[in-house]
Amino acid sequence: MNILLIGGAGSLINNLIIKLNKEGHRISLLTGDRYGKASYQHAFEKYNFPYESDSLKEIFESVQPELTIFMGAYDTNFNWTGEGVEREAVRFSGSLMNILMSYSRYTEGRFLYLSTQDVYGQYYAEDIGETEPAAPEGIPGMVWSQAEEMCENYRKSCNKDIIVLRLDHVYGIPESRRDVRDICSRMCLEALEKKKITVGENHTFSLLYVTDAVEFINRLAMCREHKSSIYNLSSMKEQTEAALADLICQAWGEPLELVSAGGAEERVILSDLLYESEFGNPFFCEVQDTVKKIITQMKRKSHLFLNGGEEDRPMGDRLRDKAAWLLKTLLPFVENVVLFIPFFMLHNRAVGSEFFANLDFYLLYVLLFAIVYGQHQATLSAVLSVAGYCFRQMYDRSAFEVMMDANTYVWIAQLFILGLVVGYMRDQITKLKLEKESEREFLDMQLVDIQDINSSNVRVKAALETQIVNQNDSVGKIYSITSALDQYSSEEVLFYAAEMLGKLLRSRDVAIYTVSNRAYARLFSSTSAKARQLGGSIQYTNMGEMYETLCQRKVFINRRMEEAYPLMANAIYDNDDMQMIIMVWGIPWERMTLGQANQLVVISALIQNAVLRANRYLAALEEQRYVAGTQTLKTEAFQTLVKAYLTARTRGLTECTLLAVAVEEKDHMAAAKLLAGKLRQSDYIGTLSDGGLYTLLANTNGKDAEYVINRFAELGYASRIVENG
Repeated sequence: MNILLIGGAGSLINNLIIKLNKEGHRISLLTGDRYGKASYQHAFEKYNFPYESDSLKEIFESVQPELTIFMGAYDTNFNWTGEGVEREAVRFSGSLMNILMSYSRYTEGRFLYLSTQDVYGQYYAEDIGETEPAAPEGIPGMVWSQAEEMCENYRKSCNKDIIVLRLDHVYGIPESRRDVRDICSRMCLEALEKKKITVGENHTFSLLYVTDAVEFINRLAMCREHKSSIYNLSSMKEQTEAALADLICQAWGEPLELVSAGGAEERVILSDLLYESEFGNPFFCEVQDTVKKIITQMKRKSHLFLNGGEEDRPMGDRLRDKAAWLLKTLLPFVENVVLFIPFFMLHNRAVGSEFFANLDFYLLYVLLFAIVYGQHQATLSAVLSVAGYCFRQMYDRSAFEVMMDANTYVWIAQLFILGLVVGYMRDQITKLKLEKESEREFLDMQLVDIQDINSSNVRVKAALETQIVNQNDSVGKIYSITSALDQYSSEEVLFYAAEMLGKLLRSRDVAIYTVSNRAYARLFSSTSAKARQLGGSIQYTNMGEMYETLCQRKVFINRRMEEAYPLMANAIYDNDDMQMIIMVWGIPWERMTLGQANQLVVISALIQNAVLRANRYLAALEEQRYVAGTQTLKTEAFQTLVKAYLTARTRGLTECTLLAVAVEEKDHMAAAKLLAGKLRQSDYIGTLSDGGLYTLLANTNGKDAEYVINRFAELGYASRIVENG
């Protein structure tokens, strides 16, 4: 399955990657960060693009995810502390909108949005169900509540499979100070820093460990059908802050001070009854064990938690930065004032000069700053020039005469008009240049994005080609190997099917049981002694979880590694009747994945086709193979069957014993009729080319054959084991 995970690096998303990789899925990551510096677990492909990028549609088109998981409230790209909460709220809403628009337009898969218990207020006497309306307190809770509504609106309007998952107080083992986000880690960090813990006496909640949250999410993500569009994921184990503080004190190893914070009564516990009724409740980790691991981690890496790996910047550095900014801002004004002095002197010298009388130095001064700095500095230059001009005129006239002179106003108007027009033109040209530069940078980024997406598509294409052409478990290879079953005789198909299964699944221990009735199954073929450990006959209806899984036509995976069960098993059906059970041992833990299970289903289906063809062939020839009115095989059919069994025994695929019955040829039919009553459905009786009467005991060694010999003796017929067949 192609899966797209969206979110910043953190414990939750990394555990999701580990889980989904183990299940054999192809994981792609959208990090939300252009620079991609954060550390993730290994994924098939990683896209370092912000959520606001126009390239999201190309990413969705490229990945074509069957499942998309957005970390939502647990996305570490968003900082919900400090003064920038309002800005983050706007960015989060815009990011989710862009993600949902790209998802709804370019893919048909399922979409999961991870929310939190913070969409509810402080006190609820009863556990909170999915139907309880959200009542957030604070900006983050309000944003996450609105995000839930946005997902629901998209689900209805676009008819998409969008599910909201509310995770109740998720906690994990932090790697550094930036990972301390849950109440358990915060209390441990406070103990590390201050040797004390501030406790809210009236605070009640439930904790959900991160790996358990991943198991919850995985079950819902992989289900074929679900009844609701919103689910609560919770351990529903009531925990108080005081009790959690006691656990930390007990595990700390040295005295800690407990400080009461008082406060109003708080109780928010989500109810997961709806989820449990559909998918069950996965086993969850105990809090006390996890608290010990968190404390061990923080003590061992205390340098990463006490200072976050960085020291605060010195006051001198911050002052230097501010001084540099102030100097850069004031420099044009200082430059303007300083240059005014030489232009003032030049203007004074030019007055009355024969050569420079018609040259206006003030106008040159204003145009100079208008061209270099724009309107603002041109205005300041014009004001200084007017002041200098009036000052020079008052050498010969009074201020009143200067103010009453019309030429003064004509000159001022000329100065301001030229200065402001040139400054405005300079500002516009600069603005156009910046816009062009910004557009060029944007197009360059788009080009880089397209190149990145194209290169990733090339890598994906190459990987898929390699899988199809070269991999041992490709569909082409599986079909080419299983189609070889057609070359075997009808009696040999199931023997070599077990051998072929072992080859394809890379396991030495494979067994095939044939169902004899609705309760028992007989071992037909096996590849090792370990594969025969359950015995020649099993009551499969008493095999608990394995039987229930097979009845649902699913592959059984022994995740608990129980010795009484194989590591993987699958049933082959003919219409609604279970015909065979395939059991596999000797599979490494890392290959007990959903991908391996799907592979077993494909192989089983191909084997089933070969077996059905063989059975139909034998059924069609039944009249030719058996003596009329009896269960005795004719010589040719019996010889073929014996040869198939003995060859399979030589290759270690089954156990069998051939018994020769001492009886006259004329009494063969009467003896065969009596002896058949002492045989199992899986045993055979017939004649060989030497004219003698024989019985073939399937899955029976020499020791077990003694019981059959004794039964025959009770009927008055002596028999012996034929060693070499």
